[in-house]
Amino acid sequence: MKSRLALICLLLMAADIIPGGAMAASKNVTIHGYVIDSSCALTKNLKKPVSPECAVACAKAGSPLVIITGNGTIYWPISDATPAQGQNARLMTFAGKRVTVSGNVYEKGGSEAIVIKTIQLARNDKEDLK
Repeated sequence: MKSRLALICLLLMAADIIPGGAMAASKNVTIHGYVIDSSCALTKNLKKPVSPECAVACAKAGSPLVIITGNGTIYWPISDATPAQGQNARLMTFAGKRVTVSGNVYEKGGSEAIVIKTIQLARNDKEDLK
């Protein structure tokens, strides 16, 4: 009986780490915020980019682009493909600008990541940032 229980536990643990196993829970959301380089968002505590040119220059130098909302939440754009694909190329057009993004959000260890389904420029500056 103990060996059967141990086998079941091993199978359940493997399902979480083997591709095609259990998927992490996500929620479909729409967020509004700025596309900014991660370094400025974290080390300089910026709430929005200095300029689109600055955000583009930092991204070209290798800084990952993130989306920061009005309440300061930072969303790390990720890929749901295997192997994963960087998202900077997709975000470069929007670097330094306000956007509306829809997609699946994953939370782990205090970090928030989003698999982007749609991204577009925000309609206006009065659009609620949430």
